[in-house]
Amino acid sequence: MVRDIKIFDSSLRDGAQGEGISFSVKDKIKIVKTLDQLGVSYIEAGNPGSNSKDLEFFEELKNIELKNSKIVAFGSTRRKGIRVEDDKNVIALLTANTSAVAIFGKSWDFHVTDIIKATLDENLEMIEDTIRFFKEKGKEVTFDAEHFFDGYKANPEYALSALKAAAKSGADYLTLCDTNGGSFPNEIYEITKKVKECFPNVSLGIHCHDDCGMAVANSIMAVEAGVTQIQGTFIGFGERCGNTNLSTVIPTLQLKKHYNCIQKDQISNLTSTARSVAEISNLALLNNTPYVGSSAFAHKGGMHIDGVTKSSESFEHINPELVGNRRRFLMSEVAGRSSILSSIQKINKNITKDSPEAQKVIDELKRLEHLGYQYEGAESSFELVVMKVLGMYTPKFEIDYFKTIGEHSVIGEEFNSSSIVKVSVDGKEEITAAQGNGPVNALDKALRKALEVFYPELRDVYLTDYKVRVLDTENTTSAKVRVIIESTDGNKTWSTVGVSSDIIEASLIALRDSIEYKLIAIKSKSTNNNLINQVNEIII
Repeated sequence: MVRDIKIFDSSLRDGAQGEGISFSVKDKIKIVKTLDQLGVSYIEAGNPGSNSKDLEFFEELKNIELKNSKIVAFGSTRRKGIRVEDDKNVIALLTANTSAVAIFGKSWDFHVTDIIKATLDENLEMIEDTIRFFKEKGKEVTFDAEHFFDGYKANPEYALSALKAAAKSGADYLTLCDTNGGSFPNEIYEITKKVKECFPNVSLGIHCHDDCGMAVANSIMAVEAGVTQIQGTFIGFGERCGNTNLSTVIPTLQLKKHYNCIQKDQISNLTSTARSVAEISNLALLNNTPYVGSSAFAHKGGMHIDGVTKSSESFEHINPELVGNRRRFLMSEVAGRSSILSSIQKINKNITKDSPEAQKVIDELKRLEHLGYQYEGAESSFELVVMKVLGMYTPKFEIDYFKTIGEHSVIGEEFNSSSIVKVSVDGKEEITAAQGNGPVNALDKALRKALEVFYPELRDVYLTDYKVRVLDTENTTSAKVRVIIESTDGNKTWSTVGVSSDIIEASLIALRDSIEYKLIAIKSKSTNNNLINQVNEIII
């Protein structure tokens, strides 16, 4: 029998505790809508009693109709020595007006006696009183047994008594928390199985942190032991080392173990959802993130590429299209002739391995890589190289002049650099200046501002990532640098590269390629040119 697993996303609460994460109310609303569209069962939205921003957020949520997800308000059991109806944090949860709440309480005797300075019996009463209070208000209640696994290992009898107190008061879920993230998969499985035997008629959940790099494995083992709710954050961010990565757990359970986590027709939206959450969170989605990362199905070694070309399962554990990702063949000196030919044929399908044009492209690739270019992370620049070698490239603009000026920042001023750029398009010139936070930012703004006069569509294009690598450190400050930038138009993403001993020039080369590539894609919408259509298709 196929078992349903409820996905409980805590990106907006536990995830918000991660370093560098700061959501605005608008950010939170966007993530709620994104996760609801995917079909996540529960979205833990925050603690309305903790700050004014969460209070405002819950007010905004009252005006939003969700199709698939339940919003969950999060809070703690009542404090010791205070009646539940007099605890302002408990009452604040009611103001959120959600149908479901998550209540965390202590299950480790050490935390009870040494951290909150309560007696063991007091803690059990706090759990009972709080959960009963919310059940009497008609709420669906998840009890998060904080530090459960550490507590069970230290004193199994008391850890189980905390769960009994919650179950006695009517908790709908008993969620076992590996709060410190230090448990092993076999421990999670064995302890969870024992808990299931003690509570056969109560639904169990699992909440793991990734401090040993095992949160995903631990969550899967808990499912195997009987839990039906998995808590985590969608792309794994959270306090310290993060939480269970739901974008990894969902496809693993659904595609490999055949559990139902989300609707089958939504599994192909995993990659786009992960990228949306990362974008809203102002984070770069790690390339090596399983299933949804840009390197998840990227192949560089010639033998690997040859194998995948002949039979994808030779070096891929699933079809990338199942999760909305795509296969990539990385361009480098070790990629092999067949993979380079494959990329050339995206531009001109008539070229074969014996065509002189193929050798010209390979020779140009080797020449550029000798200069420091690297195309395995900048496939869009490689496509432009192919087009230039094949004589299929016409520049959409020329940069006639640029100048950047760096200044010592004055306290309180937002910008510390400025740039002047002169461009020409079809004989028409435009000169523009802009200020920015650093010379590259100023140059980027000035270039786009000038080109938007001719190509207003570029207003939707912006940078999402910027990487600099020093290539020959022995040359110290005169060393060559390689700049790789990632750009997006809000829908598709592409990467380009520039190399120079001048970091500004290297950045400009990458920026120029980025804009050129986008303009080629724009042109594809108004032409039947097969070449241009092919280029447009390979933008991520």
